[in-house]
Amino acid sequence: MQPEGLPEGYQPLFRTSPFLDATGPYFYKPTEQGFTVGLRVEQKHTNASGTVHGGLVATLADVSLGYVTATSQQPPLRMTTANLSIDYVGTARVGDWIESQVEVIKAGSRLAFAKALISAGGKPVASTSAVFLVVGAQQE
Repeated sequence: MQPEGLPEGYQPLFRTSPFLDATGPYFYKPTEQGFTVGLRVEQKHTNASGTVHGGLVATLADVSLGYVTATSQQPPLRMTTANLSIDYVGTARVGDWIESQVEVIKAGSRLAFAKALISAGGKPVASTSAVFLVVGAQQE
C-alpha cells in the first residue's frame, strides 16, 4: 500500500542514520539504472525565504549520489565523499516533491564518479556531481 502523498513506486529509503532521520524522511524508487531518491518538502526543510534550504538539497545530493553509486557494484562499495559539487538552478516550496536522478559515470577500485539532476515537478533545482574514495566492499 502506497503511503498518502507519495508518488507511485516510492518506498522508504532502505538505509538511514540519525542525521537522515532528522532531515528526512527519504524515499526511493527502483529504476533501470538503479533508483531515484526523493522527499516531500516540509516546513522543517525551508530557509527564511520559505523555499527549500540549500543544505537539504546538498544532503539529498550526497545521499542519492552515494547510495546509487555504491549499489551499482556487487557487493556494494564502501565509499566516502571526496568532493560534492552543486549548482543551484531553481527552488522548491513546502509540499513539492523533489527527487534526484543519478547517473554513475564510473565506479573503479579507488575512485567513483557520478552526477545527478535534482528536480521538483519536472523543473531543475540543482545540478550536482560527486567524487567518492572507494575504501572497500561492504560485508554481506
